[in-house]
Parts: sequence; structure tokens; C-alpha cells
Amino acid sequence: MAAIHERSAADLASAFASGELSPVSVARALLERIEAWEPRVNAMYRVQREGALAAASASETRWRQGRPLSPLDGVPLTIKENITTRGDPAPIGTRANEDAPAQGADAPAAARVREAGCVILGKTTMPDFGMLSSGLSSLHGITRNPWRLDRNPSGSSSGAGAAAVAGYAPLHLGTDIGGSVRLPATHCGIFALKPSLGRVPVHPPYMGRVAGPMTRSVKDAALLMSVIARPDSRDFIALPFQELDFSSLQLEPKRIQIGVLPDMGVGLPVHPEVKAAIEAAATALAGAGCAVSSIRSFLTEEMLDGVCRFFEARSYNDLMQLPAGKRGKVLPFVAEWCSWRAAQFSGRDVMQAYTLVMAMREAAVGASQSFDFILSPTSPILPYEAELPAPGNDARDALPHIAFTVAYNMSEQPAASINWSYSADGLPIGVQVVGKRFDDLGVLRLSSLLETLRPQQRPWPELSSQ
Repeated sequence: MAAIHERSAADLASAFASGELSPVSVARALLERIEAWEPRVNAMYRVQREGALAAASASETRWRQGRPLSPLDGVPLTIKENITTRGDPAPIGTRANEDAPAQGADAPAAARVREAGCVILGKTTMPDFGMLSSGLSSLHGITRNPWRLDRNPSGSSSGAGAAAVAGYAPLHLGTDIGGSVRLPATHCGIFALKPSLGRVPVHPPYMGRVAGPMTRSVKDAALLMSVIARPDSRDFIALPFQELDFSSLQLEPKRIQIGVLPDMGVGLPVHPEVKAAIEAAATALAGAGCAVSSIRSFLTEEMLDGVCRFFEARSYNDLMQLPAGKRGKVLPFVAEWCSWRAAQFSGRDVMQAYTLVMAMREAAVGASQSFDFILSPTSPILPYEAELPAPGNDARDALPHIAFTVAYNMSEQPAASINWSYSADGLPIGVQVVGKRFDDLGVLRLSSLLETLRPQQRPWPELSSQ
């Protein structure tokens, strides 16, 4: 029988229903798992032992009475630090906010999982302001990749990605505004879905920002989507609610048109092992009956620089809103990144950047029109050094590795990363699946097909192997 930390959310729910396992025993086992791994990985901002055990006990009573709140009642999960939870501070990864007060209410996704009876084990780490694809934070320190502790889990949902690999829980909630669930997914060898903008309500909403599931399997992500995609009036740009059956993952390959985008042509060059993985995934889909053809990049250097300038202006505004005495507590790399040119931006500069973001959006949607899905690398690189805030460690060129992910935040299209294979050094390599706007279910279905087609996966790392 599989160890508790190896069991999926679907498996645990079935075990609760049959009486094979209790939510309390599962919560205790996973809290012990966190305690053992945390000195090495540092994926958790707060571990809520007492609250988790109390929630597990209440769930156990409901299952015994045959009255679970949902199919996921009692299933443990973690929540990214910036998804606010009642009673917890949300410092957004930076020491400048180390005195942040406890929040008075759950954010929409946190509210939905609590209503479903899920057991919240705690909050996961993130970098300063969520504006790094790294596990480095001035407040939380260094979050490490469990596959190799000298490697970066990427970010900004860094703790969630590392926690999923280490087996802290079967379910994890992250956020994504430029690749922040998908980049940790590819570098940590897990699955993550960036839903269509507005599919999962968030508060406060913002252009491109979404909350999404991070799991070891597509099925578990689908189960979590069924909970978190429910409506919340606080998100004033949310999509109209649809009662979608996210667990319906069957797909007829022979009806599917897939455009393969092996090289974006901007940003960092694609590593040869990443290129080999995307080619192998495309070949496997063609062999399964999909119509597969290569497409050219739709992204220009100017568009990528435009979105980078937009993010810099946004973060510089956040930095300047801090009291002068707190600005020095922000990670120096982040402060330099958002200041080196944004400090001199005019209103015209910001509007030009915004116009390029809109051009990126139009180009991304246009490139998808002839296909049901786009298949591409998630990241052009393999996991880089754990101590670095960005690949290359250059604050004036901090985001060249997000070229494959960021456009789909701006175009509002659903996109997922699923592990395909591993590098010669045993590091995970994921591929990205992008769907047409609103087709979150289709992205889950094609990801599920890839899950069946991919090479045999390596065992998840254990402490003895570190």
C-alpha cells in the first residue's frame, strides 16, 4: 500500500468514504512529513498544526455521519502566502511587510476550499511581491527544489511547487501573472493549470492574475478546480459561472489540431534537452492520432520588453508606496529590477508598454485561431541555482525566461504545464499546453492524454536521496 504522502486527493477521498483512513491520521502523517523536510526545503511560511488537526477532526466526524461537505472533505492542501486566509498575515514575500497584520477574511479560492472541508496545512513561500521566477525571498529565505537542493524551484509559487514534490499534501494553490504556477511546475516535475482569467475568482482581481491548482496529477487538479471555480462576487471581472465537469477528462485525439511552438525566438534560447522533450511530446501526440504541425513564434522582442516594462512600472509603484524606512528591506535585486528604468518612466512610456501588452495579447490569440491547442516548452531552461533571484542574476534582464508563459496571462487563455521527461542530470522537463480562451476543460483533457503518453516517470525524491 502506498504511503500517505504518495496518495492522491482522489485516493484519499475514497479512503475516507470507505473508512480505510481518517482525515486526522492523514493530517498527522503529512504534518510529520513537513517537519522532516522543511529544514532542507523551506517551502512553508506558516504551518497550521493545531488548526489543521481541528479541521481534520471535524471532517472525520462528517465522514462518519455520512455527511461530507464535498468529495474533497478532509483532503489536505497548502495555500500560497499571497492568497489571503482568515487570521494569517499576507506579507507578499517581502521583509518590508514583516509586520503585516492578520487578514480578516479568506480570499475566494481559500474560502471555497474551506467550505469544501479541505484541511489547510499552512501557507507556502513566495519571492518579494511575487515578481521573481525564483524561490528567493527577503522574508522567507531560500526555497529549494526537492529534486536537487542546489536547484531553484522557480516561482513565484515556489513553496507550492516544492511542497508538491516533497509530498506535503496532494493539493496546492498558487497564483500566476506571468508563469508563476507553470514555471515551478516544469522545474519541479508537477502539473499546474493557469485557468482562463476569471474562471477562478480572485480578490483583488488584476490584469493577467489568476489562482490555480498545483498537483502531482491532472486528476487531482481537476478535482480542485471543481471547488475553486465556484463564484465569488468580490471578483468584479470574473467569468459567468459554468457548472463544468472538470473530472470529465476523456478526449478523442483524432479530432484535435495541435500547433507546436518549439522556439519563441525571443528571451533565453531553448536548452537542447527542453527542445528534445517538446519534440518527443509532439511525436507522441501525432502517434495518438492528433493532427500536429509546427508554427512560428508570434512574439517579438518589443512585445516581451513591453510587458517587462509594464511589470517594472507596476512594481516600482508598489515600492514607492512603502514608507522610506521599509524600502531598504525589499530584496535588493527586486528593488533594482523595478527601479533602474521605471524611476524615469513618463506617462507616455507606461502607455507604450501597455499598448505592447495588448499587441502581445492580440498576437497570442491570433496564433491560436487555427488550432485547438498550442504545445510548447513551459520554460526554455532547466532549473538554475537555488540562491539566484533569476537565471543570469541580472536585475536589468530579470524575466527573459518567461517568454513562453507570459503572453497567455495577457491573452486570458488557459495554459498548463505537465512534466514530460527528465534531463541527463535527472531534473524535470515540462511541456506547456495552451487552449483557446475559456477552454480550461480542454486543456485538462489534453494534459491528461499527455500523462498517458509520456515516458515512465521517476520516483519522487526522498530525504535519503538528498
